Amino acid sequence: MTDTTQQFPMLRSAYGGMTKAEKRIADYLFAHPDELVDITIAELAQKAQSSEITVSRFCKKLGFSGLQSLKIALAGARNETANHFLDIQPGDGYDDITAKVFQSIIDGLTDTRRLLDPAACDAAVQALAGAHRIAVYGFGNSATVCRDIETRLLRFGLVVQAYSDGHQQITSAALLGPGDVVLAVSHTGATRDLLASVAMAKRNGATIIALTSHAASELARAADIVLVGMGREVRYCSEAAASRLIHMAIVDVLYTGLALRLPERYQTNLERMRAAIAEKRL
Repeated sequence: MTDTTQQFPMLRSAYGGMTKAEKRIADYLFAHPDELVDITIAELAQKAQSSEITVSRFCKKLGFSGLQSLKIALAGARNETANHFLDIQPGDGYDDITAKVFQSIIDGLTDTRRLLDPAACDAAVQALAGAHRIAVYGFGNSATVCRDIETRLLRFGLVVQAYSDGHQQITSAALLGPGDVVLAVSHTGATRDLLASVAMAKRNGATIIALTSHAASELARAADIVLVGMGREVRYCSEAAASRLIHMAIVDVLYTGLALRLPERYQTNLERMRAAIAEKRL
């Protein structure tokens, strides 16, 4: 059965930061997608055990002027994704598994394309390009994204270090200051040690860039720049694991933006790297 929550990436991304009343509204929309087009603000308020004022605030919190504009956006998202999502079943062969895993990645990228703010990408590239030092923080699956970020940014000759240990993160944060940048990667945006390190770095004047799946998370609220991207959860593969590839795709966007912003440095460093690597080949 299609999981209707997958059809509304905007609601999924903001869900963690909603109030109880707002979650009731989102839950109703998740559970009754077929009512989306015709439902009125009064009907939604009644069925979600809320009020019309709360529904209006809910819409504005998501960036819409009212219920009608929200309905149009959600209906468009549903039409584009509802027929794509198929969950993995225990009896699936590898043809089915491959098709479904690849489709979930494609759908996650499509979701992220809607969620990702171009202005935030531009601001992140500007901050990274002008940074004195860049510290990259993340744990678990996010640590692999951090290592990829470190590898990519080294190509521009930027001073960058990735940290996946809580003690190293907080030590790094204590030594940062104005002109430095923290790029914090977290699917949930709610990892306690990561938030402590980010808070320390921010108090010291560093710019905080958050890469997360949840736009209303604690990490997103603490950041100066927020980049949101989330994967599709399928059976045997959690949303957090799927988001790793989505977050790496966002890193590719930043990497490309830096290459365009620093073309001479990029080309010179690329030629030097290729020459150095060539010496190690037989």
